[in-house]
Amino acid sequence: MTLRTSVPTTALALATALALAGCVPGEGSAPAAADPTGASTDAAGWSTDTLDIDFATYNPLSLVIKDQGWLEETFGDDVTVNWVQSAGSNKANEALRAGAVDVGSTAGSAALLARSNGSPIRTIDIYSQPEWSAIVVPAGSDVTSVADLAGRSVAATKGTDPYFFLLQSLEEAGVPLDQVEVQNLQHADGRTALEQGSVDAWSGLDPIMAASEAESGTRLIYRNIDFNTYGFLNATEEFLEASPDVAQAVVDAYEKARAWAQENPDEVVAILAEVAGIDPAVAAKVIGERTNLAVDPVPGDAQREVLEVVGPIFVESGDVASQDHIDTALEELFEPTFAQEADPSRIAG
Repeated sequence: MTLRTSVPTTALALATALALAGCVPGEGSAPAAADPTGASTDAAGWSTDTLDIDFATYNPLSLVIKDQGWLEETFGDDVTVNWVQSAGSNKANEALRAGAVDVGSTAGSAALLARSNGSPIRTIDIYSQPEWSAIVVPAGSDVTSVADLAGRSVAATKGTDPYFFLLQSLEEAGVPLDQVEVQNLQHADGRTALEQGSVDAWSGLDPIMAASEAESGTRLIYRNIDFNTYGFLNATEEFLEASPDVAQAVVDAYEKARAWAQENPDEVVAILAEVAGIDPAVAAKVIGERTNLAVDPVPGDAQREVLEVVGPIFVESGDVASQDHIDTALEELFEPTFAQEADPSRIAG
């Protein structure tokens, strides 16, 4: 028995007119994918032919998406996916500002800093709630508390969560920033400086920090998950305006990766260990003990509460000119629509 479906006369007339005009949407292509603007985009008619996106060892979901090839499979030959590695939130912010990436992953504090200083970025997804920063000292150090850092040198990467972790830790301990020599070193260089004795302490970042613990016997003297400001997935406003369909596909892939990672933790550990060049046991510590992927992906009140604490510290330290800049950035930074509309089933693979 053959099922037949009737086509309303008006719809048939519209289809005929479109065909005559040579612009039938989706001709010879897969079903259309929704975007948060309410428009539809055919798989063979994406709004751009290139997506520049970062991956980072501090963002496990980015590693999963890259490893599994879901974006490439979803876009097919229509969109070329260029993966760019970010060595830290500061580098991701630099790439976003320069237009080297359309989508980049940072800590929440770094996203706020960038937006407060005029970078036209918006946060479209929350990828994790990590405990990725802590104050680290060499084995045998006489530094046992944050208060002991007065008059000492500390390595930290400015513009990243470890730097802002250091600022908050010093403020809590009552140590003025001008009593500490902060050496602005990229995360891996900070580890090297610590282990070689060039600095007294390091505000570290996982997985580099966990590797230093395991391989060099360094110690974490201060931890505070509340001073870690979530993992933010950011996109340039230009990209979101021009290619909301591709941006939605990225967030869809992130939510597919979130579910996959929670179902396959051992595979996530293996991917991180390979990309970061660390022992699987170290990667397991980072993923199992210091990374919470089971968070609401929609940027909102939870992240705003954390950033409202960090913002005034930026002003006090001179990293942002005024509290007005912070307040404006907090109003403009979040773009929750993409995460609210996320549908992992739209991603191939």
